[in-house]
Amino acid sequence: MPMSKRALSIMLLACRVVAFGVGGSILASVCFADQRHFTFVYEATIEEPGEFELENWVTGQIRKGADHSFSEIDFRHEIEFGVIDRLQASIYLADWSYVNSKENNGFAFSDAALELVYQIYNPEKAPFGLAFYEEIEGGDRIFGSESKLIVQKNIGPMVLAYNATLETVWQGKELAEREAKFQQSIGASYELNRCISIGAELVHELAFPEWSDAERPVISGGPNVSVHCGKWWGTLTALAQWTRARDEPDVQLRAIAGYSF
Repeated sequence: MPMSKRALSIMLLACRVVAFGVGGSILASVCFADQRHFTFVYEATIEEPGEFELENWVTGQIRKGADHSFSEIDFRHEIEFGVIDRLQASIYLADWSYVNSKENNGFAFSDAALELVYQIYNPEKAPFGLAFYEEIEGGDRIFGSESKLIVQKNIGPMVLAYNATLETVWQGKELAEREAKFQQSIGASYELNRCISIGAELVHELAFPEWSDAERPVISGGPNVSVHCGKWWGTLTALAQWTRARDEPDVQLRAIAGYSF
């Protein structure tokens, strides 16, 4: 079944906001911004000291094998900035969502978070880029951490990136419920011109409920497009699940719009 009319309206409104930012970027300038080429894969480039960037995320999840009426829209508001040479920090001001499922229906605040990225090699100056990422999140009955290895290789107009991520989450009453996830993701993006890139992303994820035996892997993949001109940029990715995990969404759409200042 399709997502509810209310969820669809919210998602369309969010996409219009992102589209407005992307459209503004096209008119703003013909020079590169410090954009994301991907939305599910992180890159090894970071902000320079004194630079700031505002990012707004919208992620839509549609239909599960166990719940055909399922739909969820997640929102994130982030400020990232260069701290010192090689070190970038980000503050997730709020992660919140709208869920329509058999169990829940409505808006909910999830968490806020602090993210640090330390760059070992700059992909624009070294043969390849390498960075380490750490995130600490906390909210109502939830606490988690996420550690990530980021590798990037630039080959002319082609950008290649690989992430290995370990995530741990404690949630529920007295944070008694716990889960770990190990994720690997890859992305490739080709710059068609000074403003537009196209590519694809692939995500492989293993979940370990209660830190015990792993569930069956979930694999998703699909295309993306990025518009990056002036101080504005926007990136959109569509992922389809390639496996048959009944508790995971069949389709994910993520849009990120950013502004550097």
